[in-house]
Amino acid sequence: MPIIETKDLTYTYGEGTPFCKTAVSHVNVSIEQGEFIGLIGHTGSGKSTFIQQLNGLLRPTGGTVLLNGKDIWAEPKKIRAVRFQVGMVFQYPEHQLFEETVLKDIAFGPGNMGLDKDEILKRAHSAAEFVGLNDDLLEKSPFELSGGEKRRAAIAGVIAMDPDVLILDEPTAGLDPRGRDVLLSQIANYHASRHNTIILVSHSMEDVARMASRVLVMNAGEIEMFDTAEKVFARDSELEKIGLRVPQITKIMSVLKGKGYPVTTVLTIEQALKQLMPLLDKGGRKNG
Repeated sequence: MPIIETKDLTYTYGEGTPFCKTAVSHVNVSIEQGEFIGLIGHTGSGKSTFIQQLNGLLRPTGGTVLLNGKDIWAEPKKIRAVRFQVGMVFQYPEHQLFEETVLKDIAFGPGNMGLDKDEILKRAHSAAEFVGLNDDLLEKSPFELSGGEKRRAAIAGVIAMDPDVLILDEPTAGLDPRGRDVLLSQIANYHASRHNTIILVSHSMEDVARMASRVLVMNAGEIEMFDTAEKVFARDSELEKIGLRVPQITKIMSVLKGKGYPVTTVLTIEQALKQLMPLLDKGGRKNG
């Protein structure tokens, strides 16, 4: 059974008014437990509206969201419990930090779950460790942290709730290259350790190609593609038509393939080197 499934999921802003606009239209997707999904699409494609329906922040104007086979809106009074199971980390989540200390901020989510104090602290410390926050930072004000540390503290606050599904909306936006690499590495380690489901929304095709097992492409509120990362990024001309690009190394290899070199679609520089080094040893000869 899929952990998350949508059936004809639709959301229209201003429904019934002259200003109505359909942001998500009849979306049908099925996501399995433990998958790492990359979600891409140009600005205005419906990505944000789509993910906000997955944990009940927006109630669909049509269709359903199923969590472990159950409509999340079957019992509206219990929608809060859904948000503990499907955790959401918004773009620039550090703007939501507000507690006196980093530890209290991380503990805020599990504190609302009715857990005892010992379990709350255990989860908060574990989440801080997952994202690489040292103990000496936990008693500081979150506003004393660096930009990257604030981002990690905000993500730890969601991880501490131990969600079955973790949705990350542009988690590396605004970070420097080192901070970005550190955060992505920690997310990958968390996924490998927890074996939960992660949905990563990103404008970085390189990040999505490197981390996601399947890629969901949205365009004009609909699903344009949903397949393995290799198969999606192999359709570079189709992606470019809807305003997206493939990872640079994927594009380079696609050009080489078009010129007759015996190479296949790759997503990382490491994969490209494995194919190119033997060709360089042979003098770069093409097929035939």
